[in-house]
Amino acid sequence: MSTTSSLAPVITATAQWLTRAYPASGGALQLALAEAQAHQAATVAAWLRYPTRMDAELAALTGARGSGALDWAAGADDGLPLPGPYDGAHDADPVAPAPVEDAEAWRSWVDEAVASWAACLLARPDLASAAVDALAGTEHAGAIPVGFRRLTSPTEGDVAAAALLRHPDLLEPVARLYRDGLLERLGRRPAEA
Repeated sequence: MSTTSSLAPVITATAQWLTRAYPASGGALQLALAEAQAHQAATVAAWLRYPTRMDAELAALTGARGSGALDWAAGADDGLPLPGPYDGAHDADPVAPAPVEDAEAWRSWVDEAVASWAACLLARPDLASAAVDALAGTEHAGAIPVGFRRLTSPTEGDVAAAALLRHPDLLEPVARLYRDGLLERLGRRPAEA
Protein backbone atom coordinates (compact mmCIF):
# COMPACT_ATOMS: atom_id res chain seq x y z
CA MET A 1 0.00 0.00 0.00
CA SER A 2 1.41 3.41 -0.91
CA THR A 3 1.93 6.19 1.59
CA THR A 4 -0.91 8.19 0.13
CA SER A 5 -3.39 5.33 -0.08
CA SER A 6 -2.80 4.48 3.60
CA LEU A 7 -4.22 7.88 4.46
CA ALA A 8 -7.14 7.80 2.00
CA PRO A 9 -9.80 6.80 4.58
CA VAL A 10 -8.62 9.53 6.99
CA ILE A 11 -8.53 12.17 4.25
CA THR A 12 -11.94 11.23 2.89
CA ALA A 13 -13.65 11.02 6.29
CA THR A 14 -12.08 14.25 7.52
CA ALA A 15 -13.10 16.11 4.35
CA GLN A 16 -16.62 14.74 4.71
CA TRP A 17 -16.75 15.87 8.33
CA LEU A 18 -15.61 19.38 7.33
CA THR A 19 -18.30 19.70 4.65
CA ARG A 20 -20.99 18.47 7.02
CA ALA A 21 -19.91 20.70 9.90
CA TYR A 22 -19.57 23.73 7.59
CA PRO A 23 -22.03 23.07 4.74
CA ALA A 24 -21.94 24.76 1.36
CA SER A 25 -24.62 27.21 0.40
CA GLY A 26 -26.37 26.87 -2.92
CA GLY A 27 -26.71 23.96 -5.28
CA ALA A 28 -24.70 21.05 -6.60
CA LEU A 29 -21.90 23.17 -8.07
CA GLN A 30 -21.32 24.98 -4.78
CA LEU A 31 -21.34 21.67 -2.92
CA ALA A 32 -18.77 20.22 -5.34
CA LEU A 33 -16.54 23.31 -4.97
CA ALA A 34 -16.73 23.15 -1.17
CA GLU A 35 -16.00 19.40 -1.19
CA ALA A 36 -12.96 19.95 -3.42
CA GLN A 37 -11.61 22.58 -1.03
CA ALA A 38 -12.23 20.41 2.03
CA HIS A 39 -10.57 17.43 0.33
CA GLN A 40 -7.53 19.49 -0.67
CA ALA A 41 -7.21 20.89 2.87
CA ALA A 42 -7.56 17.44 4.45
CA THR A 43 -5.01 16.00 2.00
CA VAL A 44 -2.38 18.65 2.72
CA ALA A 45 -3.03 18.40 6.46
CA ALA A 46 -2.80 14.58 6.48
CA TRP A 47 0.36 14.53 4.36
CA LEU A 48 2.00 17.03 6.70
CA ARG A 49 0.77 15.31 9.85
CA TYR A 50 1.93 11.89 8.63
CA PRO A 51 4.90 12.76 6.37
CA THR A 52 6.47 9.31 6.02
CA ARG A 53 5.25 5.91 4.92
CA MET A 54 5.75 4.65 8.49
CA ASP A 55 3.70 7.53 9.93
CA ALA A 56 0.90 6.90 7.45
CA GLU A 57 0.83 3.16 8.10
CA LEU A 58 0.86 3.66 11.88
CA ALA A 59 -2.03 6.10 11.53
CA ALA A 60 -3.95 3.52 9.48
CA LEU A 61 -3.11 0.75 11.95
CA THR A 62 -4.06 2.63 15.10
CA GLY A 63 -7.01 4.45 13.59
CA ALA A 64 -8.22 7.95 14.18
CA ARG A 65 -10.03 9.19 17.27
CA GLY A 66 -13.23 9.89 15.40
CA SER A 67 -15.36 12.98 15.15
CA GLY A 68 -16.96 13.13 18.60
CA ALA A 69 -14.77 15.84 20.10
CA LEU A 70 -14.80 17.78 16.83
CA ASP A 71 -18.60 17.63 16.68
CA TRP A 72 -18.69 19.16 20.12
CA ALA A 73 -16.04 21.81 19.35
CA ALA A 74 -17.79 22.89 16.15
CA GLY A 75 -21.27 22.77 17.66
CA ALA A 76 -22.19 20.24 14.99
CA ASP A 77 -23.18 17.31 17.20
CA ASP A 78 -25.84 15.36 15.31
CA GLY A 79 -27.14 13.78 18.48
CA LEU A 80 -24.56 11.02 18.40
CA PRO A 81 -23.12 10.21 21.81
CA LEU A 82 -19.82 11.90 22.46
CA PRO A 83 -16.98 9.70 23.62
CA GLY A 84 -16.41 9.70 27.34
CA PRO A 85 -14.78 7.62 30.00
CA TYR A 86 -15.89 4.01 30.00
CA ASP A 87 -17.77 3.07 33.14
CA GLY A 88 -18.72 -0.48 32.16
CA ALA A 89 -22.38 0.07 32.94
CA HIS A 90 -23.68 -0.39 29.39
CA ASP A 91 -21.38 -3.05 28.03
CA ALA A 92 -20.44 -6.49 29.25
CA ASP A 93 -17.06 -6.30 27.49
CA PRO A 94 -14.95 -3.38 28.77
CA VAL A 95 -12.60 -3.63 25.79
CA ALA A 96 -15.24 -3.56 23.05
CA PRO A 97 -16.05 -0.16 21.55
CA ALA A 98 -19.58 1.16 21.67
CA PRO A 99 -21.58 0.17 18.59
CA VAL A 100 -21.76 2.73 15.81
CA GLU A 101 -24.54 2.91 13.26
CA ASP A 102 -23.26 1.73 9.88
CA ALA A 103 -24.40 4.93 8.19
CA GLU A 104 -22.17 6.94 10.52
CA ALA A 105 -19.20 4.53 10.66
CA TRP A 106 -17.14 6.90 8.49
CA ARG A 107 -16.94 9.22 11.51
CA SER A 108 -14.54 6.80 13.20
CA TRP A 109 -11.93 7.61 10.51
CA VAL A 110 -11.99 11.36 11.18
CA ASP A 111 -8.64 12.51 12.54
CA GLU A 112 -8.89 15.43 15.01
CA ALA A 113 -5.43 16.79 14.24
CA VAL A 114 -5.93 16.55 10.48
CA ALA A 115 -9.31 18.32 10.77
CA SER A 116 -7.78 21.03 12.94
CA TRP A 117 -4.85 21.56 10.56
CA ALA A 118 -7.25 21.57 7.58
CA ALA A 119 -9.39 24.20 9.33
CA CYS A 120 -6.27 26.36 9.79
CA LEU A 121 -5.44 26.00 6.10
CA LEU A 122 -8.98 26.80 4.95
CA ALA A 123 -9.09 29.94 7.08
CA ARG A 124 -5.72 31.20 5.85
CA PRO A 125 -4.73 30.71 2.18
CA ASP A 126 -1.25 32.11 2.98
CA LEU A 127 -0.79 29.39 5.60
CA ALA A 128 -2.13 26.86 3.06
CA SER A 129 0.52 27.98 0.55
CA ALA A 130 3.25 27.51 3.16
CA ALA A 131 1.86 24.06 3.96
CA VAL A 132 1.82 23.03 0.30
CA ASP A 133 5.43 24.22 -0.02
CA ALA A 134 6.32 22.14 3.06
CA LEU A 135 4.99 18.99 1.36
CA ALA A 136 8.26 18.89 -0.58
CA GLY A 137 9.88 17.57 2.61
CA THR A 138 7.52 14.61 2.88
CA GLU A 139 7.46 11.19 1.25
CA HIS A 140 4.20 12.24 -0.42
CA ALA A 141 6.02 14.75 -2.63
CA GLY A 142 5.78 13.61 -6.21
CA ALA A 143 3.69 10.55 -5.31
CA ILE A 144 0.94 11.72 -7.59
CA PRO A 145 0.64 14.88 -9.63
CA VAL A 146 -1.70 17.01 -7.61
CA GLY A 147 -2.54 20.68 -7.42
CA PHE A 148 -4.04 22.56 -4.54
CA ARG A 149 -5.17 25.75 -6.28
CA ARG A 150 -8.64 25.80 -4.73
CA LEU A 151 -6.99 25.70 -1.31
CA THR A 152 -4.12 28.12 -1.86
CA SER A 153 -5.62 30.56 -4.38
CA PRO A 154 -9.39 30.29 -4.13
CA THR A 155 -11.47 32.21 -6.65
CA GLU A 156 -14.43 34.35 -5.61
CA GLY A 157 -16.64 31.43 -6.62
CA ASP A 158 -14.66 29.02 -4.41
CA VAL A 159 -14.91 31.37 -1.43
CA ALA A 160 -18.62 32.00 -2.00
CA ALA A 161 -19.36 28.27 -2.30
CA ALA A 162 -17.48 27.52 0.92
CA ALA A 163 -18.37 30.63 2.93
CA LEU A 164 -18.88 28.68 6.17
CA LEU A 165 -15.98 26.31 5.45
CA ARG A 166 -13.57 29.24 5.08
CA HIS A 167 -14.94 31.54 7.80
CA PRO A 168 -12.10 32.07 10.32
CA ASP A 169 -14.42 32.77 13.28
CA LEU A 170 -16.47 29.63 12.66
CA LEU A 171 -13.38 27.48 12.14
CA GLU A 172 -11.57 28.83 15.21
CA PRO A 173 -12.88 26.29 17.79
CA VAL A 174 -11.58 23.43 15.62
CA ALA A 175 -8.48 25.21 14.27
CA ARG A 176 -7.12 26.07 17.71
CA LEU A 177 -7.14 22.42 18.86
CA TYR A 178 -3.89 21.53 17.06
CA ARG A 179 -2.78 24.85 15.49
CA ASP A 180 0.49 24.95 17.43
CA GLY A 181 1.54 21.60 15.98
CA LEU A 182 0.89 22.84 12.45
CA LEU A 183 2.81 26.05 13.07
CA GLU A 184 5.69 24.04 14.50
CA ARG A 185 5.69 21.75 11.45
CA LEU A 186 5.81 24.84 9.22
CA GLY A 187 8.64 26.36 11.26
CA ARG A 188 6.53 29.23 12.54
CA ARG A 189 5.83 30.44 16.02
CA PRO A 190 2.26 31.29 17.08
CA ALA A 191 3.11 35.02 17.11
CA GLU A 192 4.17 34.76 13.44
CA ALA A 193 0.89 33.19 12.42
